[in-house]
Amino acid sequence: MIKRIEFLLKNNLIIQYFYKRVFSFIFKFIGLFLKTDPNLILFNSFGGKKYNDSPKVIFEQLLKTHSSKKLVWALENPDNFDIPNAIKIEINSFKYFITALKAKYWISSVNIERGLKFKKNNTTYLNTWHGAGTKKIGNAVSKRKDYDFSNVNYILVQSDFEKNIFINDFGAKPENLLLSGFPRSDELFKTNKDQIDIYKHNLKIPKNKKIILYAPTWRESTNNGSTYDLNIPLDIKKWQEKLTDEYVILFRTHTFTTNILNLKFNDLIIDVSDYHNVNHLLMISDILITDYSTIVFDYSILEKPFLCFGYDYYEYKNERGLYLDIEDEYPNGVQKNEDEIIDLILNMNYEKECEKTRVFKEKYIEAGGNATELAIKSLFS
Repeated sequence: MIKRIEFLLKNNLIIQYFYKRVFSFIFKFIGLFLKTDPNLILFNSFGGKKYNDSPKVIFEQLLKTHSSKKLVWALENPDNFDIPNAIKIEINSFKYFITALKAKYWISSVNIERGLKFKKNNTTYLNTWHGAGTKKIGNAVSKRKDYDFSNVNYILVQSDFEKNIFINDFGAKPENLLLSGFPRSDELFKTNKDQIDIYKHNLKIPKNKKIILYAPTWRESTNNGSTYDLNIPLDIKKWQEKLTDEYVILFRTHTFTTNILNLKFNDLIIDVSDYHNVNHLLMISDILITDYSTIVFDYSILEKPFLCFGYDYYEYKNERGLYLDIEDEYPNGVQKNEDEIIDLILNMNYEKECEKTRVFKEKYIEAGGNATELAIKSLFS
């Protein structure tokens, strides 16, 4: 039911209008009678679906440096998460909105106000977002005109390219954009071999195997928000015949994906969608396969090869839209079928491909490595 409601709010401009006007007025009115708690910080990530990403990194640092603060996490299913030293509440509940009205600080990777506008002037809002650059987002997406980040005090970005996206498609004020990189990516700048060995061991990956991480982005619902299926045209037998001797493939779905069709997991393809830290998967992988996901920007920090499996490229480009001409900007363009992907893997000059990624990184990653420190410093300045 919640997914269907979210789908309607995203895709019906009339419903968006009345939802935003009515509930914004209600919560603004309630806020007049609630005192701001200077020690209360409200967190959420991916609309309450996860305890992860940059908000988690900032939270863990605040536990060390600001132990007197009241730290509250908003989640769809709070009982499913073990978060030490935090208060857990259900997102979208009445208690959630009351907590938001009381909190002095908001930290989110998507949004706090759930499409509404009720932020008090004395509330400081830090939006880490979760990556920008490939596919169109915000108000650039068809039927989306409801993004307004003009009241967000700090928005984290890693390049001038991303700055323009937030100004044009989120209504952000240029002075509120912090060129810092993302807290979640800080550890990618400090990767070492001992860490990699530990993460491989924990995932029980044989030492003689190279690792491919396949991380496609989500696809829009075709049944009014009931499900968000992912149907990848793969011939598993073909991948097994060509790659089993040398590779292991780790498969990671997007948070919004609900069902994976036409894919069975085995010794070659392992499902790591629920693994707690995607950075670990990036660190241990020798090659990344994705499509239109912004994960390529995180992975490029490591200067390792990535491939774009765009089996629905023309359809996706026309319906969703892309900021980049990825056929030109990505090191190997777009592979439209699995044979092209497999051929690139088997005939790869690895060092040459790493160099291609370095060039891509230098163009699109301008900041990073100490984003957590910069974000916290800005939050409390």
